[in-house]
Order: sequence, then C-alpha cells, then structure tokens
Amino acid sequence: MKIRVALVSALLAVSGCTTLSGKGPTVAPTLAATPPASGGKVTTTIISAMGGGLIGGSIGAGLSDAEKRSALEAEYKALEYTTSGQKVTWKGAQASRYGEVVPAQPYRVGSQDCRQYTQTVFNGGAGVTARGTACRNADGSWTPLT
Repeated sequence: MKIRVALVSALLAVSGCTTLSGKGPTVAPTLAATPPASGGKVTTTIISAMGGGLIGGSIGAGLSDAEKRSALEAEYKALEYTTSGQKVTWKGAQASRYGEVVPAQPYRVGSQDCRQYTQTVFNGGAGVTARGTACRNADGSWTPLT
C-alpha cells in the first residue's frame, strides 16, 4: 500500500498535476508563482492560442483592443495560476470599464487539464457575465471549448 501511494505521488509530481481535495481524482494544473512574462504581460503566443476567449464574444463588444487584451490576459492567468473561486481582475482605459475572471475547480478529460470559468465585464456599472470551459495544451496554452 505504501508503495502504491508513493508511486501515485511520484506520477502526479512528474505529470505536473496535484490532487486538490479528498473528494476524488480531481487534478489541477501546477500553479506557478508568477506567469511567463514579456514586459510584464503574458506572452503573445499564449494569448493568441486562446482564440479570443470569452471576451471575443458578445461581452467584449464596445471594448478597445487594449481592453480586450487585458481581459484575455486575465482569462489566461485565472486558468493557469489561480485557485478555484479566486478573482483575477483587469482594468480598462476608462475607470467605468473593468472586469473579473473566476475559474472553477480543475478537472481532467483524457490527458488534458480543463477548467470552467466566468468572465464578467463591467461597463458603466452594469455587469455582463459569460461562462466557458478551456483545456490546457501541452505547450501551456489554453484552448476554449466551443
């Protein structure tokens, strides 16, 4: 039994996953202390792989390109580095435009780590929320499921 526990622990460490709770075989991507950065921003390649994320849909209407990028970076940071239920916020060029991304508990589909998440955009006080699911690719990027 001790060998089985040690083997499972070793496999989880090697695969980059960690058990989050005693409620079953739920696994999560390894959460790094800081995101990969290029000038303080998430790299363009990783952002490009997200294909617009949730902000590329109707909730992003009326936002500038810079605001959409900030929102998309928040989506990536929430998916890759943030624990379940914790908000990642972003701010727009105008004080009345901002948003937050909240990831849910990670889970595994085949060999991929996936997460559901929400993106809420506030534009002049009113908030609009979209929900989505994304799965992590081998290169560290996330692909939203359609």
